[in-house]
Parts: sequence; structure tokens; C-alpha cells
Amino acid sequence: MMVPGLIYFLVNNYLPMFGLVVAFKDVNFSKGFLAGDWVGLKNFEYLFKTTDAYIITRNTILYNGSFILINTVAAIAAAILLNEIKNKLFMRFYQSILLIPYLISTIIISYLVFAMLSTETGFINNTILPWFHAEGISWYNEAKYWPFILTIVNTWKSVGFLCVVYLASIIGIDPEYYEAATIDGASKFQQIRAITLPLIIPTIVVMTLLAIGRIFYSDFGLFYQVPMNSGSLYDTTNVIDTYVYRGLIQLGDIGMSSAAGLYQSLVGLILVLLSNYVVRKVNRENSLF
Repeated sequence: MMVPGLIYFLVNNYLPMFGLVVAFKDVNFSKGFLAGDWVGLKNFEYLFKTTDAYIITRNTILYNGSFILINTVAAIAAAILLNEIKNKLFMRFYQSILLIPYLISTIIISYLVFAMLSTETGFINNTILPWFHAEGISWYNEAKYWPFILTIVNTWKSVGFLCVVYLASIIGIDPEYYEAATIDGASKFQQIRAITLPLIIPTIVVMTLLAIGRIFYSDFGLFYQVPMNSGSLYDTTNVIDTYVYRGLIQLGDIGMSSAAGLYQSLVGLILVLLSNYVVRKVNRENSLF
């Protein structure tokens, strides 16, 4: 039964690793994809010597760091609230409502956001702001609003999946713990603090470590499609993935894009190892490995 899954991981995850050599070569298709001249670390210079290196690295880390924190807190809160719904029909209904955004294509989400933020026809400019006698805002030209917009959109899209994971963990808690706490006079908040949260810590640690491993990767659609690739927003929406994509489209440099992918993978691996090391020092049982 494991064979199909193992074949998938072998073909999709492990065989492509031989292509990492491209990150150290000057790709020349006339010589063959893997037969280009060896250039060492030259492909990495594009990432580290550019004046935008600091901006894209800062944006990538800060956005993903805030996403991990906010999404974790929101998902746990949603899971706890769902667990309090005793009617199974209603619980499945609300669970589906939370999960639907995760299943929607980012392109569709980008047009939903555009329907809200469009300068001429957007719901906010034409319905919400007039209530407060405020003038319309050119959202796609005002970079200062987009850290909040992207965070809200990401939370709305991602919380549903995480909520399902945490809800499954909460449902697995023995009800006798809550019954004993109720007999002792513990309030709902006290039960959450003393029973629910401590018992789902292993799940929180695993999900957080997995997220940290991809902290140098960004949701390409979120940062490229949702802002509609507006040049006015690059300072706040440009991350490593979008920067490399634009560089690849403009320069056609496959070696540089491969170097960026290797760089992201190595940093992610190091962060996971360090985070797991810290967790092992605090509580060995909660560590991932």
C-alpha cells in the first residue's frame, strides 16, 4: 500500500534534486540542459548583490513570520469554537464555510479582492467609504495598505485548513478531562487554558515547524496575482518568489532561478533543524525528530 506514495515522492521530490547542479552552471540549451559551463556561485550573486536583496528578504521573512503567528492563533480559536458546537450538522456547515477559501484558486481570490478594492467599481470605495463621507482610495497605488490587505487575505484563505487539523486534535482529547474539570468548577476559559491547549501542543509544534521550513517560500499567487502585479506596490509586495519570477521572465536566466530555489531550501532546512533543536531542549517529547 505504500508503493504508490513512495513512487510519487521519488518522482516528484527526489529525482528533481539531481537538477540542483543547474544552480552552479551557465545553462546553454545548445550544449544540453545539464552540460553548461560551471560558474560556481555566480548565479547566487544576482540575489545577494542586487539593491533589492534586503527588501525581498525582509518582506519574505516578516510576512511569513506574521502569517505563521496569526494563522496559528486564529485556527486554534476557530477549532475551539467549532468544538463547542454540539449539533453535528451545524458544525460541518461552519467547518465547510471555513474550508472553502482554502480550496478556491488564488486567481479567483484576486478578482474577489479586486471587486472589493477597485477604484471605480469596488465595494469599499463605492459603498463603505461613502457611509463615512470619505473619499475613495486608489488601493492598487497605495503601498502602505497592502501589508494589512495581504495578511487578511492570507488568514481568510489559510485558517480553514489549519482549523481542521487542530479540530481533529481537540476532538481526540478524552472527554473525561473536561468532565472532571466541570465537577471541580472550572470555567470554559480555564478548561481551554489547562486542558485543551496543553494537550494540542504537539500538533501546534509540528505544524509550526513545517511552516518555518517554508518561511523563505511565499504564496506566489498571493503576492503576484492579488496585488495585480502593480509596480507601485513592489516595495511591500515583492518577495523572493515574485522577484525571481520577474527576473526569469526578463532575463531568462534559469541558473539564477535554480540558485534561488536552492537558497530557499537550504535556509528552510537550517531553520527547521534549529527550531526543532530548541523544542527538544524545552520538551523532548514535543520535538518533530
